[in-house]
Amino acid sequence: MANFTAADVKKLRELSGAGMMDCKKALDEAEGDVTKAVEILRVKGQKGVAKRESRTAENGAVVAVIADDNATGVLVELKCETDFVAKGDKFQAVAQQVADHVFATAPADLDTLLASEIEPGKTVQVFVDEANANLGEKIVLDRFARLTGGYVGSYLHRTSPDLPPQVGVLVQLADAKADVAKDVAQHIAAFSPTYLDRDEVPAEDVENERRIAEATAREEGKPEGALPKIVEGRVNGFFKEKVLVDQPFAKDNKKSVQKVLTEAGTSIQGFARFRVGA
Repeated sequence: MANFTAADVKKLRELSGAGMMDCKKALDEAEGDVTKAVEILRVKGQKGVAKRESRTAENGAVVAVIADDNATGVLVELKCETDFVAKGDKFQAVAQQVADHVFATAPADLDTLLASEIEPGKTVQVFVDEANANLGEKIVLDRFARLTGGYVGSYLHRTSPDLPPQVGVLVQLADAKADVAKDVAQHIAAFSPTYLDRDEVPAEDVENERRIAEATAREEGKPEGALPKIVEGRVNGFFKEKVLVDQPFAKDNKKSVQKVLTEAGTSIQGFARFRVGA
């Protein structure tokens, strides 16, 4: 058994971003030499990529990039296995570089993004695989959002002060209303709407809610004559839960988000919300 301390393991983890057991094995092989252990981890890193594919990646970071004129914004989620890696500078630098690349190249979809060249002769997929190897954890890039036109604002929320943002929101308004964009983005972060407006809700989902509402009312023994009003009330409740513009506004629940937008003289054209691992 090589002679090394817990401090050596900690130092190696900070230098390499690798997991604790990988660091201990590398130090064993390097006979306690931290510098040599770093090299061992780098050499073995690419071999470990395939082994890590079956692991789950539920930690990570959300990064936003907004144009100076607020005409365009992007949101990228990069996932890893542990909060230890997520809070590291190396992982966050990878996430930022990917977000900058998305902003610069405007890929049409994820496949296009992964196949695009982020560095000379290196695709995004290879770049992520190298991060996987160097950090010693499964690194996953499987979604991004890009909004352009009107005024795009963002909000990033930290669920813990020592972690990078875990929730990110983009909001696209028709007019340059920075304060409104920020307020609505914070609302979206907190209340996680599914749809922008009622037109986005699939008709079959609405009909399903209507059927459930009617069946529930009958089960509760509500009068037949009152059923239509009860059903509509419960369907409206579904809209208030799922539809952004129908939701009670976070800062004043006596107003809907739509009313807040109308009073501000603007409208919302789109939004995106990511929560790491969700």
